Amino acid sequence: MIVVMKPGATTEQVQHVVDVVRDYGLKEHVIFGTDRTVVACIGDKRMVDKGAIENAPMVERVVPILAPYKMASTEVKKDRTIVKIGPEGFPIGGNRIGMIAGPCAVEGREHIIRLAEQVKAAGGVGLRGGAFKPRTSPYSFQGHGVEGLKMLAEARDRTGLAIVTEVVGVDTLPAVAEYADVLQVGARNMQHYPLLEAVGKVDKPVLLKRGITATLQEFLLAAEYIIDAGNQQVILCERGVRTFEKYVRNTLTLSMVPALKAETHLPVVVDPSHGTGHAYMVPAMCRASVAAGADGLLVEVHDDPEHAMSDGAQSITPQALQEEMPVLKRIAEAVGRSM
Repeated sequence: MIVVMKPGATTEQVQHVVDVVRDYGLKEHVIFGTDRTVVACIGDKRMVDKGAIENAPMVERVVPILAPYKMASTEVKKDRTIVKIGPEGFPIGGNRIGMIAGPCAVEGREHIIRLAEQVKAAGGVGLRGGAFKPRTSPYSFQGHGVEGLKMLAEARDRTGLAIVTEVVGVDTLPAVAEYADVLQVGARNMQHYPLLEAVGKVDKPVLLKRGITATLQEFLLAAEYIIDAGNQQVILCERGVRTFEKYVRNTLTLSMVPALKAETHLPVVVDPSHGTGHAYMVPAMCRASVAAGADGLLVEVHDDPEHAMSDGAQSITPQALQEEMPVLKRIAEAVGRSM
């Protein structure tokens, strides 16, 4: 349930409600909005005296939360959540749309720095790149690990870009959290609940990718694990789902963008590279994503896709990124946003 405070409620009055909620054995989440404060109450509410809470000073009303994903729901928070990333604090979820681009995997120091500079020159705000790579085959390139993280950190120091890189397990989380600006939880790990709880205890933004067979509800409940653990800096990433179609790597369901915007206050970005698996499709899907309301794009970029260590087929070149950005800016302006 949600306890909605009246406008002007003091910190002491909000704390009084929190104390009452705790007395009933519930867990509270206080959300400060632009107009008023709400206290979301999570737990077994069968023994709660709703009237007692409603009579507390400056309580306007008590309403139930119908959605199974309590904290991620727009029922709890009407205002859009804005997650700031990187040393420059770029806001994901506001009026500006952010481009996060880079190679699938960190391949070498000079290479990642060169790509970072090209992404920055094109207008990007973040650098993606895997230091730890979960691969379908155990014989595929698995990444450079901590050395790859150090390369990413140096690229950030050179460019100011936010570093977005994947956490593949609880054991690698401390190392990734030390170097990264945004902790990516990949599609394979969307329902890795110990990992979700672990990143929920780290004070860094988390980019959560939708699983290849996950429903909207399952996706938002995965985000709920992170929020419930204490981290409200969650960015959702639509990257397509597995269907009967074999021509594309995944089926990029752009209808999920407005659906998520209706159900959750969390920002939504789109990964058209994994969503298609073909570089020639990526620019068109970037344009469609912006038109559909995406708050950001996650694009794979490589200056020599034919010799990329992973995902070369779906990687566009830095030149293609440079040429695409003006088009995306025009589309953003057409829907009342900027890029």
